[in-house]
Amino acid sequence: MSQLHQRLQLYTQGNDTYIFVPPDTVGAQSLTIHRSSGELVLNPPHSLPPSARRSGKILHGILGIISLSLSDYVVVISEREFKGRLLGHDIYRATDFELLPLSQNINVANPPHPVEAHLIALVRSHLLGGSFLFSYDWDMTRRLQAQWETREQDTSKAFWETADDRFFWNKFLQTRLIELTMGNASQNLSSYILPIMYGTFDLRNAVLEGRSLQICLISRRSRFRAGTRYFRRGIDHDGHVANFNETEQLLLVEDPAAGAAGVDAGTQMSFVQIRGSVPVFWAEVNTLRYKPDLQVMDLQETADMMRKHLQEQVSTYGEQALVNLVNRKGYEQPVKEAYERYVSQITLPGVRYQYFDFHNECKKMRWDRISVLIDELQTDLQRYGYFCLTANRPESVKLQRGTVRTNCMDNLDRTNVVQAALAKWTLNEQLTSVGILPEGGSIDSYEALAKDFREMWADHADAIANAYGGSGALKSDFTRTGKRTRMGVMEDGVKSSLRYLKNNFFDGARQDGFDLVTGNWDQRPLITRSMPFTVSVSLFMICAGLTLPRTSGKAPIIRSFIGLSSGSLTLALSLAFIVLHGVDYVSWPRLVPSTEYIYYKGPGFRSGQHGKGFGGEDKPKTRIGTSISLKWLNHRKRVSVAVMEEGQKKRVD
Repeated sequence: MSQLHQRLQLYTQGNDTYIFVPPDTVGAQSLTIHRSSGELVLNPPHSLPPSARRSGKILHGILGIISLSLSDYVVVISEREFKGRLLGHDIYRATDFELLPLSQNINVANPPHPVEAHLIALVRSHLLGGSFLFSYDWDMTRRLQAQWETREQDTSKAFWETADDRFFWNKFLQTRLIELTMGNASQNLSSYILPIMYGTFDLRNAVLEGRSLQICLISRRSRFRAGTRYFRRGIDHDGHVANFNETEQLLLVEDPAAGAAGVDAGTQMSFVQIRGSVPVFWAEVNTLRYKPDLQVMDLQETADMMRKHLQEQVSTYGEQALVNLVNRKGYEQPVKEAYERYVSQITLPGVRYQYFDFHNECKKMRWDRISVLIDELQTDLQRYGYFCLTANRPESVKLQRGTVRTNCMDNLDRTNVVQAALAKWTLNEQLTSVGILPEGGSIDSYEALAKDFREMWADHADAIANAYGGSGALKSDFTRTGKRTRMGVMEDGVKSSLRYLKNNFFDGARQDGFDLVTGNWDQRPLITRSMPFTVSVSLFMICAGLTLPRTSGKAPIIRSFIGLSSGSLTLALSLAFIVLHGVDYVSWPRLVPSTEYIYYKGPGFRSGQHGKGFGGEDKPKTRIGTSISLKWLNHRKRVSVAVMEEGQKKRVD
C-alpha cells in the first residue's frame, strides 16, 4: 500500500504551475498542476525546475479540486490539529484550508464577480464549519471489524481504495486525481489522495483495577443525502437517508502479560451503532412558525427504497434492530405511522422493528426508564455481540453480527440518549469479559471513568446536533451527568430557540455549502421583498411618535396620534403579510430546489398549508426565489447550468 505524503512544500513557477513537493520522503515524485490546462503531472524524483519559487507554505494534504463558476480551485489543508494516537496511529483534524485558483485572473481574496465570491464563501464556510478528521496511515472511514476482515486484500490496494465510500467525504473533490490514477499507470497519484471524514473523535485514557485502558468514540457522517435539519429529511430515490451516522465505541485493554507494550498490544474491542432518518419520503416545510408543516409523501417507490436501504444495512452490518423513538401522538404521529405501514409491507430476514414511546415512558424526567428499552433489546444485543480481537491470538475472538439502528424525528436528542445507554450496557459487558468488572458490575462504581464516558457521549451528541440542527444537543444534561435537571430543561429552551433561528434564516446557505453547486438569485415579487423594509419603517414611525418631543397645542398631538396609529397599522399588516407568506422569507437553499416537497400535491399527509399566502397551495410549482421549473428536480444525475453574465459564458458544475 502506497504511503500518503504527510507534508507538502508548495512551489510556483510564475503564474503557470503549482508544484507540490513532499520534503520528508526520499525519492518521492512531486506533483505539478498546470494552471492554464488543469493538467496534473507526476515528475521524476529530484526534477524541480530551476525557475520554481518556494512559497514558504507547508501544506498537510490535498482535499481535491473543485469547479466554481469562473475557475477550478485546488483545495488544500493549510493547518491541522493533533487529536490523539490510536493503535499507534496519529489522528488529526483539519483546522484551516486554502483555495488555490487555476485561473490566472482570479484573486481568492478579491474575486472579480459576486457569484464567484459567494461560491468561494460557501466552500470556505462549509470547510471551516465542519469537523474533518484524517490519518495518514489508519483508515478513519472504516470501523475496526471491517479493517480486520479485509486486511489481506488491502495490502495490495492504495489507501483511498480501501476507504468506505459513504464516509469518504471529499470523494467528489478527489474525482480528477482518482480518474487519472485509474486511467494511467504511469501517473499514480495515490500518495496525494487523502481521504477525510466528517465526524467526531474522542480518546480517553483510564486505569481500572490496575489495568490500563483506552476508550475511543468515533462517529462517521455519510456524504449521501447530507445537509441540514429541515432541508434533508427521510429517504431519497437511491435508498440513502438523511443524517446517517455510524458511531463506533472502541475499548483497548492492556494485557498484563505484555508488560510495557501497553493497550496497543492488548485486547481490542469495538461496538458499532447507526442512526438515520425515518426511511420514507417525508419533509418539514418551514413557514416561520415554530413548528413547520409536516409533509409525508406516499410515493409508489417508498417500499422499494426502504427495502433497498435496509438491505444495504443488513449487507454491511448484519442483523438490524430498528428502534423508533418518534412520538405516537400529536405532530409526529404521521411519521411513525408511515414508518410502521411500510416496514410491515417488506419482509426482510434479520430485520426487527422495535417501537419505544420515549416521551411517555420517560415523562416527568424519569430518564432511568431507558432501562425498559434496554431490557427489550437485551436478547438482540447479546446475539449481535461486539468485535473483539486479542494480540496473542491471530483469529478474532468475536464478530459483531448486527447493529441497532436508532431514530427519532431529527436523530439527535432522543437518539443520543438511547445510543449512550446502549453503549454503556455494552461497555459493562466488555469490561466484565476481560475480568475488570465483576459479573453484574458497572462503570458507575468508578466515578472518574463514568465521568469521562458521559462527557465523551455528550460532546459527541453536541457535535452531531450542531452539524445537522445548528445547536448543541437537547437533553445533554442527562448524557453528561446521568440526571435530568430543571436547569437542563431551561438550557434546552435556549437551544431550541437557537435552532429555530438558524433553521429558518441561516440554514439555506449552509445547505448550499453542502451541495457545492451555484446560484444566488432573488427573484421574488417586489411586494414580497419590500415587506421587511416596511416593517423597519413602521417601527421607526412608532418609536419616533413615542420619543420625539411634542410642542403644545392640539395639532401636534393629533399628528403624533395619527403617526402612531398609521405606524402600528402598517406594522401589523406587514407582519401579517410576512406570516401569511412565511415560505418566501425562509432561508431556502438556492442551489438545489426544495419545490419537490413545498408544493407536493400527491397522496400522503400534510399538517397544514401555512405560509403560502391566499390560495397558496395552487401556486405555480417553481422554487422559492427562482424561476427554475419543477422538471429540474427530475434529473437525478449531476447537471451543468450555463449562465450568461456580461457577455461571457461561465460554467457552473
